Amino acid sequence: MLDFVNLVALAKAAISADKTAPVAYSYEGKNFSYDQVNDTLCAELNELVGSPALYRENKNVFFKLVEETIGEKVPAKAAALYEDLAEVKTFGQGEKPVFKRKNANSRIRAKQFITKVGLEGVYEVFKLGGLETFEVPTTAVGGAAQIGLEELLDGRVDFAELIEIVMEGIEDRIQEETAKAMVAGISQLPAANRVSANDFVEEEFDRLLTIADAYGNGKATIYCDFMFAATLMPKNIERYSDSMKNTLWDKGYFNIYKGHNVVILPNGLKDANNNELAIDPSHAWIIPGTGKPIRIAFEGGTLTDDRKNDDWSTEIQVYKKVGVAAMFTSDICVYQNKSLSVDLTNNNPYNID
Repeated sequence: MLDFVNLVALAKAAISADKTAPVAYSYEGKNFSYDQVNDTLCAELNELVGSPALYRENKNVFFKLVEETIGEKVPAKAAALYEDLAEVKTFGQGEKPVFKRKNANSRIRAKQFITKVGLEGVYEVFKLGGLETFEVPTTAVGGAAQIGLEELLDGRVDFAELIEIVMEGIEDRIQEETAKAMVAGISQLPAANRVSANDFVEEEFDRLLTIADAYGNGKATIYCDFMFAATLMPKNIERYSDSMKNTLWDKGYFNIYKGHNVVILPNGLKDANNNELAIDPSHAWIIPGTGKPIRIAFEGGTLTDDRKNDDWSTEIQVYKKVGVAAMFTSDICVYQNKSLSVDLTNNNPYNID
């Protein structure tokens, strides 16, 4: 059985591995596929906590493994998902999550608004030595996975998958909080920067592009959900080139709209009922390259515990303190296509009672 240091390294490798790549991990000159890495991790975890007796004896070691793995990988995953949209920082427990921003773009003349996720209203920035500083309060978000008693007795628990499920649960909450922060700040934008319509109106969308482009050094970037991107196309499709038609067929949307890159924001479902998307797909954000408007703060370590249910199943719960804020300026524009704000069940014409 691996020692704890190498077990943590193996768990991190499994979570980070590319499932589709021929080589997902290299160790001591040898190459391994994702399945090989994952199978090795499963075998090691079964040796550690693969039976009720082993689980009782070694669960704190397993918790520590989960905490170290998720504690490192979740912030890295958030930074990768929101690479061009968010500044992601990790702070120590009890350390104030304070961000600083220097306004280097002389063309941004409007007041900067800070919106904290989940709350209405505006948070003023503090100015110190030519820098704007503001705190992003954190709160606990969590993920959980359940282990059935029979699974544990039979040695059928995939602990590697359990770690992945918990991590995805935390990631989903961060996505939701990021979306809330962005929507909470819409009312603070100039009226000219906001459009809300029942459909995609090309002329209005292009007007917003003109506003955002006026602030940047090039073309602004469009951030939206896939559902919005699928509606984002110019009129007169018969005039599209063969290359454009191939892109539309392959991707379902144009990754470039009139010279502006289109970036698909991550999205998911709120629960296993598949009734509602985690993020409202009706909004598209038009942001020039003048700075990242989202701040994501992680504070302190990761906490893991378990809870025994009445049916003797065990629920592994993991919590991490996260804060999200949006910094909006007069160079950001938003378009809402209200027809995309749908309940996935109630608006399904084939729904059967």
